[in-house]
Amino acid sequence: MRPNPHPGNAVRAVAALGLAWSILSAPPARAALPLDQIRLPAGFRIEVLSDDVPGARGMTFSPAGTLFVGSRGEGKVYALPSPLAPNPKVRVIASGLTMPVGVAFRDGAIYASSTSRIVRLDNIDAQLDKPPKPVTVTDRFPTETHHGWKFIAFGPDGYLYIPVGAPCNICAPDENRYANIMKMKPDGSDLQVVARGVRNTVGFDWHPATHELWFTDNGRDWLGDDQPDDELNRATRTGEHFGYPYCHAGTIADPEFGKQHPCSAFVAPVAKLGAHVAALGMRFYTGKQFPAEYRTNNVFIAEHGSWNRTERSGYRIVRVVLDENGRAVRQEVFAEGWLQGGKPWGRPADVQVAPDGSLLVSDDMAGVIYRIRYAP
Repeated sequence: MRPNPHPGNAVRAVAALGLAWSILSAPPARAALPLDQIRLPAGFRIEVLSDDVPGARGMTFSPAGTLFVGSRGEGKVYALPSPLAPNPKVRVIASGLTMPVGVAFRDGAIYASSTSRIVRLDNIDAQLDKPPKPVTVTDRFPTETHHGWKFIAFGPDGYLYIPVGAPCNICAPDENRYANIMKMKPDGSDLQVVARGVRNTVGFDWHPATHELWFTDNGRDWLGDDQPDDELNRATRTGEHFGYPYCHAGTIADPEFGKQHPCSAFVAPVAKLGAHVAALGMRFYTGKQFPAEYRTNNVFIAEHGSWNRTERSGYRIVRVVLDENGRAVRQEVFAEGWLQGGKPWGRPADVQVAPDGSLLVSDDMAGVIYRIRYAP
């Protein structure tokens, strides 16, 4: 065999093949998100905090500043230490759970929902790189996965609040078991019903001044494109009934169950949010980064978006302004643009006020945590 008169060509050829292989074998680059399509009030801007949180749902902070995020389809719980720093690193601290949508922090531990169970990971901020195995706090909840995912949060009374959705679109299940909001002590004891007639809430918060429980509720399907509305509700005492399955949105008697009880027998919603918008996470704004008009009696709600409406609705963040008596005086769109030409590229799932007063938004479709701040 004759020697190659141009050995440099061979070297360059091998290098080119290596480069080509590295390009072909490298993971695909993430497509840039079209944040320029998001419309906000004047002076606000949105940015991506992290695009590495698949199925991102419920959010909560630890006192140390770690952001914990649940997920629905992925079965994972994520942690982002120093999330407001550039390029925060995402850690998976639990996996193999069943729709761990909800996360809540107390006494050094992160609690996560897993359909029929609530699990806990102790001393978690000190073990993010090598997290402990989840410990089951209780497994007393139903196993049905229809509306079985659970947003959770600790209330001002120190109890963990846990919703149990209706195991159907419309039915009349045991009200002490389904279609309610429950609470229990952190160790799983003293489980009790707080509110009944709640079809499926995936977001709640407490008024910062009155400490009353407020929550969203998803209306039933198959009554048409324009009814019933999703709801924003206010619980003023334990044991109130909010209508399901007899009455929807305060005024619509159910075709099957409505004759059993009039709508006047139930607590009416504070605000009607629109049909099929899928109102999920909600928070009172408690920060100081936004202008003064946003700092008192303002509720932000993530609308995940419709799935069976002829013309899609939702896919946005809305703002509900309350008066000093807890009445809704104004409702407006705060952020929209995830729906373009009838097709969504993102679905807001939860909102969370960050320690610096910015507003975080989880997006389970894009696998993203956004940050909205006022920066005129």
